[in-house]
Amino acid sequence: MISEEELDAYRLNGTQVRVVRDALEMNDVVGTVVAWDAESVVIRKANRRVVKLSRSYRYEPASQPRTNAAD
Repeated sequence: MISEEELDAYRLNGTQVRVVRDALEMNDVVGTVVAWDAESVVIRKANRRVVKLSRSYRYEPASQPRTNAAD
């Protein structure tokens, strides 16, 4: 689970994040962190839509190469 400090740093810096949900890259969500609570994170995608995702997914900077979900 991603920490409060990491989420806050992503939000304050406006870092684009990649949310790796499973092994398929086409299921990734890329956007900026808007808000979060104990169980979920709100991500704003490039088309301005927001999605609410579980904090149990892997969150990583979109500028870095994608890591495998099984790692």
